[in-house]
Amino acid sequence: MSYETLNLKTPSPVLSWAGHQLGDLESKMAQNVASLPFVFKHVALMPDVHLGKGALVGSVIATEEALIPAAVGVDIGCGMMALQMPFTGDRLDGKLKTIRQQIEAAIPVGFNENKNVETSVTNWMGWRQFKDLHRGVARLEGKALKQMGSLGGGNHFIEICLDEDNNVWLMLHSGSRHIGNMLAQYHIDTAKELAKLAQIELPDRDLAYFVAKTPEFDAYWRDLQWAQDYARFNRKVMMDRLKRIVEQQVAGGKPLQPKLVVNCHHNYAEKEVHFDREVYVTRKGAVRARENDYGIIPGSMGAKSYIVKGKGNAESYCSCSHGAGRLMSRSKAKKSFTLDDLVAQTDGVECRKDKGVIDEIPGAYKPIDRVMAQQSDLVEVVATLKQVLCVKG
Repeated sequence: MSYETLNLKTPSPVLSWAGHQLGDLESKMAQNVASLPFVFKHVALMPDVHLGKGALVGSVIATEEALIPAAVGVDIGCGMMALQMPFTGDRLDGKLKTIRQQIEAAIPVGFNENKNVETSVTNWMGWRQFKDLHRGVARLEGKALKQMGSLGGGNHFIEICLDEDNNVWLMLHSGSRHIGNMLAQYHIDTAKELAKLAQIELPDRDLAYFVAKTPEFDAYWRDLQWAQDYARFNRKVMMDRLKRIVEQQVAGGKPLQPKLVVNCHHNYAEKEVHFDREVYVTRKGAVRARENDYGIIPGSMGAKSYIVKGKGNAESYCSCSHGAGRLMSRSKAKKSFTLDDLVAQTDGVECRKDKGVIDEIPGAYKPIDRVMAQQSDLVEVVATLKQVLCVKG
């Protein structure tokens, strides 16, 4: 057992896999969530837990008959995708710079979007449901179309990695882009307004919630599921482009069959059965890890990442961490590290090495080895990866 029950005076216990004492603000945030009347059994905190908005990033929250939009967050469906390719790293020798340039030309990053919308995007069946969304979102359909197959910014990335046996892996991290953000903000604001009108006392305004079987809950659930589907397909569109680029360089454009495909959310909510009860499970910076579920736990742009298989640990609601977790804020990272630090910490990686990505320097994140050691009861490691190429959002 690698978790501890935190010494918090709350109706629902808080189980932590962090392996260290939480800071005062982190403890208060955990206490706020565990004090809500609809929380089921306990709250689980993953090894990479850190401050978020309303709820800690790295929280797994099971609830009965209610959902907290801000606990899911604004990047609905954010997650990871990885392919194990059927060749080894020697096939990439001398080609990484060209591949990076082609990735940057083919996949928009930051606030950029696609100039042309490809057929696979326009044919996505999710657009049929899009017309049912409220008018405030439907007007954004054009932007959502053009952003499908784009990376976004922040800690989103595209990587080519090698495992311990020199096998090549393609990996990326992204979510539901602008449309997911707009959906989330709309429902977060609605929940806050309802709480205000009903004079509901909350420990934090960002914990405003919807009650099941109400029109507001139903609207949020519909939009949440749609945005999660958008995010999953967005990753697939980018991965297809990335795969074609690599195939062109190593196989003359011949399609290659991946040995393993993993595509998992880590900011989302679903209905699941735990302890013989159907509940809503919100994973805010956590990956589902039922027995034999495959998951992805990335480090940072200069650290190892892991492909894992879940062990189905009931106390964690069958969950594991979604990454290393930030050790310091972006602003603090920019003040703490120099360009020389970035160059040193990303040695051997084909990537940007400029001031624009200092906030993503490996030193700004928790040591991934320590995070992995805290969840040996949650997952088993399938492959350990080290990136040789990284494109940041």
